[in-house]
Amino acid sequence: MKQKKVPMRKCTGCGEMKEKKQLVRIVKAPEKDGTGGEISVDLTGKMPGRGAYICKNSLDCLAKAKKARRLERAFSCQIPDTVYDRLTQELSTAEMSE
Repeated sequence: MKQKKVPMRKCTGCGEMKEKKQLVRIVKAPEKDGTGGEISVDLTGKMPGRGAYICKNSLDCLAKAKKARRLERAFSCQIPDTVYDRLTQELSTAEMSE
């Protein structure tokens, strides 16, 4: 029987290739009516929009991505500090629920 291929993604913070299940997707929603898309944590991995991945259990990777502006490059837009604060809060609550 043929083995299924495991999808791999690269963490935006540390740069390591990991299985998609070990990462959390951060998504920028598609723009509507000229307004910028909202950036949020996608725990299901099925929200529409452009995605970037961060290690599931590591707020350090989010800090590294913020410092190097990797999410801004991935989404091709400026990201205010309030969005990073909200992402940190959402990731920490996601850690608690697991």
